[in-house]
Amino acid sequence: MAASIVALIVLALALGPLLFVWRARRWPRGRSVCVVVVGDVGRSPRMQYHALSLARRGFDVTLLGYSGSKPHDELLSNKKIHILHVLEVHLIPVGPRVFQYVIKAVVQAVLLLYALLLKSPPVDYILLQNPPGLPGIAVCWVSCFLRGSKLVIDWHNYSYTMLGLTHGFAHPLVQLAKWYEKLCGRLSDLNLCVTNAMREDLAKNWNIRAVTVYDKPASFFTNTPLETQHQLFMKLGHTYSPFRARAESLDPDFERSAFTELNPRSRKVTQLDGRPALLVSSTSWTGKGPLKERYGQIIVQMCLKHIQICTPWLEAEDYPLLLGSADLGVCLHKSSSGLDLPMKVVDMFGCCLPVCAIHFQCLHELVKHEENGMVFMDSEELADQLKMLFSEFSNSDNRLNQFRKNLKESKQLRWDENWEQTVFPLFTHTQGVWPKT
Repeated sequence: MAASIVALIVLALALGPLLFVWRARRWPRGRSVCVVVVGDVGRSPRMQYHALSLARRGFDVTLLGYSGSKPHDELLSNKKIHILHVLEVHLIPVGPRVFQYVIKAVVQAVLLLYALLLKSPPVDYILLQNPPGLPGIAVCWVSCFLRGSKLVIDWHNYSYTMLGLTHGFAHPLVQLAKWYEKLCGRLSDLNLCVTNAMREDLAKNWNIRAVTVYDKPASFFTNTPLETQHQLFMKLGHTYSPFRARAESLDPDFERSAFTELNPRSRKVTQLDGRPALLVSSTSWTGKGPLKERYGQIIVQMCLKHIQICTPWLEAEDYPLLLGSADLGVCLHKSSSGLDLPMKVVDMFGCCLPVCAIHFQCLHELVKHEENGMVFMDSEELADQLKMLFSEFSNSDNRLNQFRKNLKESKQLRWDENWEQTVFPLFTHTQGVWPKT
C-alpha cells in the first residue's frame, strides 16, 4: 500500500518537465464529469444514477470502470455518456499476502492513471466511488492536479472497515489503509455520503465535510403490473423450476406460471388461488457470486418440504420487475462501518415491497420497525417474523398489506428529485464553496 503511494510520487516526478506545461494549457472543455468506479460498472447502481442525472443536466459524462455486468439500457443508449473500461486487476498468487496487495495496488494505480490522463477526455470534475479508495483516491487526485479538475468523493462506506472484516481491525495493513483513506480523503474538493451517521463521523473523526445524499429508488422501481409479472414468471420458468406451474390448468389453452394464469381469449392475467408467497433476498453470494456453489450445496441438503429456493442472476431490467412482483423482501446486509445503508432495501421500498432487515447501527434511517417492515437481530427472530407474516398471508388485511399501504402513502422521493435538490447545486457552484447544510 505504501509502495503504491511511492509509485505515484515517482510517476509525478518523472512527469516533472511536462507538469507546468500541462497545468497551464487551457483545455477545451464544457460541462464534463468523469465518474470513476474501481469495480464492475454494471453492479454500481448509484454511480450509474449519478451518470444519468448528470447527462440529463447537459454534462458530458465518461463512466470509467471494469466491464462485467450489463449496465441499464437507459445508460447504454444515452449519447451524453461514454463508458470507458479499465482492465480489472486480481491478486497474484505469489509471495506473502501483503506483497500481493502491494503489487495489485501499484498495477491498478498505473492502469487507472493511464486511463484518466490518456484515454479519458479532460473534465471539470472527477466523481469517485469510495470504497474502494485504494489506489483510487490518490490517483484521481493526481489526475485532477495535472488537469485542473475538481475531485468529488461519494462515500458509500470505508475501505479500511471492509478490509478489517478479513484481517481484523488491529492488523497493520488495515491500520495503514485507515491512515491512507483519512489522509487522501481530505484532498477532495467536494464530498457526498449515504447517511447522516456517516456525515457526522466524517466531520468528527476525519475532518471532512460532506453532504448526505440518501440512496433513492430510480423511477423504474415500482409496482409491476400483473400482466408484466406473468411475462416475467414465464420467462424465468424456462430456466428456473420454482417459477413453473405446479399443476396444469383445467383448460389446456390457459398459460400458467407458479403464481399467475393467462386466459388466452380475454388476455386477462389473474393470480392463482393458493399461490405461494414470493420472498426475495438480494445478496452478493448468489446469482454470479463467488459463494453460489457453496450455498447451493447447503440448500440441497436442507430437504425443505414447503419451500423452494432459487438463486437466479437477473438482468438489470428484470431485477426491478421481480421486486415489484414479490410479497416480502429480506435484507441480510450488515455494514462493516455501521454507517451505510443497503441499497437493496431502497429498491424494495421503491416497489412498495415490505422488508425484514437485520439490525445494525444506522438502519433506523431507512427501515421503521412495524411501519414499513420489521427488523430482526438473529435467525430465530427472522424465522418468527416469517411465520407470523405468512400465517396470515391469505387474509386481505394482513400485516404485509398494511406495510405496503404505508409505503405507498409515504410518497418517497425518487432518485432524480433527490439528486436535483442535493447534488446538482454542488456541481453548479463554481466557487467551490459549500452551501449551508
